Amino acid sequence: MRTPTGSDRLLRRVVRDGGGWTVLLGAVALTGAAAELALPAALGLAVDAAVAGDGGAWWPAAACGLIAVLMLTDILGDVASGYGAARATARLRRRLLRHLFACDVRTVRRHPVGDLVGRLVGQAADAGQAGTAVVLGVVALLPPVGSVVALTLLEPLLGLTLLGGLALLTLLMRAFVTDASAAVAGYQRVLGDIAGRLLEALGGARTIAAAATVDRERDRVLAALPELRGYGLLSWRLLARASARTAAVGPLLQVAVVAVGGYALTVGWLTPGQLVAAVQYAALGAGLGAMLATLNRLVRSRAAASRIAEPLAHPVRPDGTEPLPPGRGELRLRGVGVRADDGRTVLDGIDLTVPAGATLAVVGRSGAGKSTLAAVAGRLHDPDSGEVLLDGVPLRRLAPPALRRAVGHAFDRPVLVGETVHDAIGLGLPATAARPPADAAPATPAVLAAARAAQVADVVARLPEGFRTRLADAPFSGGETQRLGLARAFPAERLLILDDATSSLDTATEHRIARAVATGAGGRTRLVVTHRAATAAAADLVAWLDGGRLRAVAPHRRLWSDPAYRAVFAPGGDAR
Repeated sequence: MRTPTGSDRLLRRVVRDGGGWTVLLGAVALTGAAAELALPAALGLAVDAAVAGDGGAWWPAAACGLIAVLMLTDILGDVASGYGAARATARLRRRLLRHLFACDVRTVRRHPVGDLVGRLVGQAADAGQAGTAVVLGVVALLPPVGSVVALTLLEPLLGLTLLGGLALLTLLMRAFVTDASAAVAGYQRVLGDIAGRLLEALGGARTIAAAATVDRERDRVLAALPELRGYGLLSWRLLARASARTAAVGPLLQVAVVAVGGYALTVGWLTPGQLVAAVQYAALGAGLGAMLATLNRLVRSRAAASRIAEPLAHPVRPDGTEPLPPGRGELRLRGVGVRADDGRTVLDGIDLTVPAGATLAVVGRSGAGKSTLAAVAGRLHDPDSGEVLLDGVPLRRLAPPALRRAVGHAFDRPVLVGETVHDAIGLGLPATAARPPADAAPATPAVLAAARAAQVADVVARLPEGFRTRLADAPFSGGETQRLGLARAFPAERLLILDDATSSLDTATEHRIARAVATGAGGRTRLVVTHRAATAAAADLVAWLDGGRLRAVAPHRRLWSDPAYRAVFAPGGDAR
């Protein structure tokens, strides 16, 4: 027995996510299929009644009633399939988003952002059609099977004739599903690659323009376009070939049934009305155009589910459940090691203690592991070995709300998240403190205090709508964006991690922000990744990283006597 794959399990879950709408679709489709199978019999009986002249006027009325049922089920089926697919798609997108945010940051970075957006938007919509495709696919089998049964009851030879033709059509359908699945999967994969390259190009648009490499970058983004075109043409070619074959076999099958039915009529095996019914059943059984369309939809859904199942297969980072005990933010790293995806060592056996309320500057040459150290210190991702403790509790064991209240991160190139400037600053605050004020106040007290501490309140005040200005309408410079990122991190209660977060600021502004950080409420612990000697000199301690190892931990003035340490800050030293 074949073991279900991740995409198969995901498809089953998507079908269930359609909920009551999928159930309604199944009921409506079954009713429609039953009416469709009953209609030829009603028409045949109406013809026999008319030929016999026995006054069976209610058979034509029954046929009209069945036609009305078919019209109603078509309408209800469209409504149920639309709502069911929308519900399943929405749940699938939420599931994928939650999973991506719960995964280790390094794991998610293996997928280009554009590719993930394609899976979330395009492939999720295709996979969300699975419930509709499965229900309609199963129900689409009923007319051919029912037609074979009905013709067998009328005349066994008619049933055998239709069954032989359907066996041939089934082989054609199976070949289509196999070939089309590979073509659709390849199309979606290449489309994701192009989307990933496009997003990279848009992110570096200024660099591309400055280097005058627009044409070269366009060619790079669209390099896979011929392959995409090939898969697209192959998909349409396979669908056209399958449609042509079914279109050719279907009429021949009907002709065969009509021929056998005509012979049965001449020898007295069938009545005229039964022949009419037989012709209708032959058309119903051989008309597999709807089945082909449903199979094509199911192929797309399964290929899309396979694409979405890939990131869903990544293990999530387990969350802790413990609250933080009383403390002032002592940070301790014990034997911390981190490896890159290729096995290269990024951090090797880091043992480090930052006293509560102290400022630790992390310095080193490019590639020394500074940003990685900052990331594991606040559990943006977990180390591969060792552990990180905050006030004596391993970060792995802390409940996410407790961890995020205690630790704040600011980056050299922060991404502002939210609808407005107020949303961007209040991202890490509790909902009550981050919610924009309903009155005329410019901002909530917590957001306003954070903006002032980050020296960005005056910048926001000059915007057309102040804190309520949409981010898309706010032309922030690099330094102003950094200050907004700092404001977002400032409400952290115990540990503030600044990963080169003041690199775009002038010296005076950086000094004012450093003073605000040092004198903040509660005397928070600070871990500052920097390439500036002045920032390192202002810190209580300096952690000097060299090749992923902790070379020394001491005050800046003591380390300054070492020429190798001074070289880190030299113009060619690149302490970034």
